[in-house]
Amino acid sequence: MNNLVGHDGVLAEFLTAMRGPRMHHAWLLVGPEGVGKARTAMALAKRLLCEASDPDLSREGLAVPANHAIGRLFDAHTHPDFIQLERLPKDIKVLREIERANWPADLERARNITIEQVRSLGSTFALKPSYSRSRVVLVDAIDDMERGAANALLKSLEEPPHGTIFLLVSHAPGRLLPTIRSRCRTLRFAALDQVSMEVALRSAMPGITDSELTALVKAGEGSPGKALSFAGLDLAGMDADLRQIAQDGDPDNRIRSELAQSLSAKPSQRRYEAFLSRAPSFIAEEARERHGAGLKAAVDAWSAARGLAESAIRQSLDPQMTVFALAGHVAALVPGAKNAKA
Repeated sequence: MNNLVGHDGVLAEFLTAMRGPRMHHAWLLVGPEGVGKARTAMALAKRLLCEASDPDLSREGLAVPANHAIGRLFDAHTHPDFIQLERLPKDIKVLREIERANWPADLERARNITIEQVRSLGSTFALKPSYSRSRVVLVDAIDDMERGAANALLKSLEEPPHGTIFLLVSHAPGRLLPTIRSRCRTLRFAALDQVSMEVALRSAMPGITDSELTALVKAGEGSPGKALSFAGLDLAGMDADLRQIAQDGDPDNRIRSELAQSLSAKPSQRRYEAFLSRAPSFIAEEARERHGAGLKAAVDAWSAARGLAESAIRQSLDPQMTVFALAGHVAALVPGAKNAKA
């Protein structure tokens, strides 16, 4: 069953090309982070390899039967004709002792995809594919490549091994080498609409409450991945506090003080990071409903909040003071407020 949500046009474009007479050898999957590019790339790679090795497989849609032999190899990350380049675990024991299919979601990884990883493709390309005439190399994400690694990959894109299809995931294609972009056909992923977001989140979190769903949809801004990063952090409660501050300015600083104290504790690190992301986004949402002087005040508050939030982790700012100051920028949304009390 295909549980990808909101990218029917992208899927149709790729499948049509895949089943056509001359498929392009390199595809650049671009769009906002967290909208499903990597999941889609995995599904496309699986379908391509299954079709290539099984002429009797139905050509309808993207889904592959659960008991399909090639599909099961792919799901176990043991298909010899599928190579995934990604940032590797920092702990070398993970590579030695844990199968790729069982890597934890919160695994600490290296900063980049290295040139050694790209060069290792050479030994694979020297051999023919095992199960068909097709091979897939998926890079997630090409933005994470060292410069030398990107240059090494470019050589393969310029002279692709026969039957090899490259799927390159990118959140910021403008930063890539122009020569890489020019050799790829682009698949563009848009942010999901509200209905698609709700479907995606209910699928990922069957027991989600309506209030949490509403809060996560807003916070995700069209990105299920971003929304799910806030799951379990009581975002609905956080939003309620922000709304109250935006309505009355929190004149006695009670809400701001409680937020600052609760989010600055070590066990609350994830909620603190969520607040750093959510506060500027909340102000931006309020700005869309304003005009004139109210809009200018909201834009000024958003600019100040975004700058503070972006520097908080990088500069190791005091969490308690940072939360209080961010809430102060939200308080500046109150009509007639002259400045944020930070």
